[in-house]
Amino acid sequence: MKNLILIRHGKSNWDVPFKDIDRPLDKKGMQDAHLMSSNICSFIPKTYVFWSSVAKRAADTAIIFSQNLSVPIESIVFKNDLYTFDDSQLEKIIKSCDNSFETLILFGHNGAITDFVNKFGDVFVENVPTAGFVSMQFATDSWKNIADGQIKKIITPKDLKK
Repeated sequence: MKNLILIRHGKSNWDVPFKDIDRPLDKKGMQDAHLMSSNICSFIPKTYVFWSSVAKRAADTAIIFSQNLSVPIESIVFKNDLYTFDDSQLEKIIKSCDNSFETLILFGHNGAITDFVNKFGDVFVENVPTAGFVSMQFATDSWKNIADGQIKKIITPKDLKK
């Protein structure tokens, strides 16, 4: 079995004159990242690899999650290739994961995340919102062979604020 957890970065700040890759989280983005990471512990397996886009908003989201899940920040693998909005590129990166890892937790961007979930999942998801969490499982021992995944859990900040 391979387990994939996709987490979209928190809401970013559009009020600052930065390049897209350098846009930080806004206040709501930070709050939602803390809220989500404080409420998903029971859905995170004991062992995993943590990957993040190098974009500031994704990296900061990953760092907030790592702090709240007691994961050393040094163990986050920041990947330039994860700064993508294309599901085919995201698929290629996920399929490159070493098979010694049963679980990959990945912090990235939309539309890549929503499109990937709809391509590989068994439930249609209209949109994975900022700071949204999607856990998927694949009945294979090889990341290269992932297909027909089963969505195990979807959690959004809105769900936790009810």
